Amino acid sequence: MELAAEPSPTQPPSPEPAPPPASPAVSPAASPPEPSTAPAAREAGPTVVLVAVLLAVAVVPMSISGTGVALPRIGDDTGASLPALQWVVNAFNLAFACLTLAWGSLADIIGRVRAFALGAAVFAAASLASAATSDIVLLDIARAVAGVGGAAILSSGSALLAGVFHGAARTRAFALFGTVAGIALALGPTVSGQLVQTLGWRWIFVLHALALLVVLALTPAVARRDTSVPRGGRVDLAGTALFVASLAVAMTAIVQASRWGWGSAATLGMLGVSLLLLAAFAAVERRVTAPMLDLAVLRNRRFLGVCLVPVAGSFGFVTLLTYLPTYLTTVTERDSATAGWVMLLLTSPVLLCPVLAGRLVTAGVPSTALLLGSLVCLVAGDAALLLSGPEVTTALLAVPLLLVGVGFGLAAGLVDAQALEMVPTHQAGMAAGFLNTLRLGSEAVAVAVYASLLATLIRVRITDGVAADSAGANVPTGADPAALAEHAAAGDVAGATADGGTTAELTRLLVSGYDGAFHTMAWLLAAVCAALTVLIAVLLRPERPARP
Repeated sequence: MELAAEPSPTQPPSPEPAPPPASPAVSPAASPPEPSTAPAAREAGPTVVLVAVLLAVAVVPMSISGTGVALPRIGDDTGASLPALQWVVNAFNLAFACLTLAWGSLADIIGRVRAFALGAAVFAAASLASAATSDIVLLDIARAVAGVGGAAILSSGSALLAGVFHGAARTRAFALFGTVAGIALALGPTVSGQLVQTLGWRWIFVLHALALLVVLALTPAVARRDTSVPRGGRVDLAGTALFVASLAVAMTAIVQASRWGWGSAATLGMLGVSLLLLAAFAAVERRVTAPMLDLAVLRNRRFLGVCLVPVAGSFGFVTLLTYLPTYLTTVTERDSATAGWVMLLLTSPVLLCPVLAGRLVTAGVPSTALLLGSLVCLVAGDAALLLSGPEVTTALLAVPLLLVGVGFGLAAGLVDAQALEMVPTHQAGMAAGFLNTLRLGSEAVAVAVYASLLATLIRVRITDGVAADSAGANVPTGADPAALAEHAAAGDVAGATADGGTTAELTRLLVSGYDGAFHTMAWLLAAVCAALTVLIAVLLRPERPARP
């Protein structure tokens, strides 16, 4: 695939793209090198940038989706409690989501290559620390530090691509960006699972560190190709602190809500504090001369519309990526290996569709039409999950899963490039930070809300079933509906029947409760995606020409 950087559309047209200077001592206005050497000089740099960014970006989603596989083994080795183990994942996600926007703004100030290299170094060091420690607290801290590095990689990496590639080459580069991120997200659990089984859980983090050491080795070549000029200035410390605090409080409330309760004083109080901090952040950003987030960017409705597309993907796709395997093993009684093969119906389109989307745009298909089409696929796929049930065949499951996968995959190849084309070049880092903050923040919110609502719906259905069996004919007398529901929500039907009896009717009640709750959640996911589709379609409407 040809990925040589094309001339920026902001430059005046010329018969031939101006080749880079022959040496640092030659000014841009000097005589160009011989035509026979210009193409090679021009092509080498962008390829190095692309390889470095894609390798670094692959580590981040792989860390997000793959680390959870290692939690049981980490628990065995460290003796950690369940909450402490969950923070191995949550600490990374929390730091990542909170600091992505801050790193995007910082990249515009200090330079994208410097921010990118710093993020890779921080992530690599934290990964090595994660591999070396046997203390769960230190592991949680190291994972939070890795999240700081991941935020820098994703924000500055996409800004680097936007600065080096232009036109059709940018479309192709971001199609590869989306493809690699999708592959890493989809294969993260598989790769991590193999490492845990063969070499041990520590090698997950060693692999991350080794990949980023290669990225750091490529950084000098990346720096030679990057032509962006840091805008300098002061870091917006007040705005950064308020935004990070607001998001950290909100994310902590969401993560803990499944234990505290969504209506508890602690959860509602923390969400209220988060809103107050966010309001203070907006007030500060209006006053400072160099804000972390220029609020004027948010008045660009087309930019905002594109940034909301990943939010729909978080609800329509990421929730299923997280919890569909449990449904397959619990309700349809497939074993783990078979469930993994079925999940390929959901994830395989993510490996192919980003590149397909890039080619379609290059061929002249409007990007807006593709984005809206991807959202329609998400809505239709989530609604089609109502076809599922205990006896559902894999062929029938293929309909909703392929639709959802195609919907997520098409958007993954377009969103970053389209969003960054809508802002000035000097704000690319900030725009990338905002986009990725929405992306990861919405994933965390969607997964947490889905888990909490699913558990609640299962508990309601099982409680009603136990109450209906007042004579205890099918459910043993004294069975605790809440405990049964907790087992069912975790996919542990065997544990539930061990606690409450072993009747076939009890097993059917648990499976039926999970199946009914899953169908309700499918309706809710489709409704959320449909509402977002309408909102995004309104925001992406073409500007009306001014009347004479």
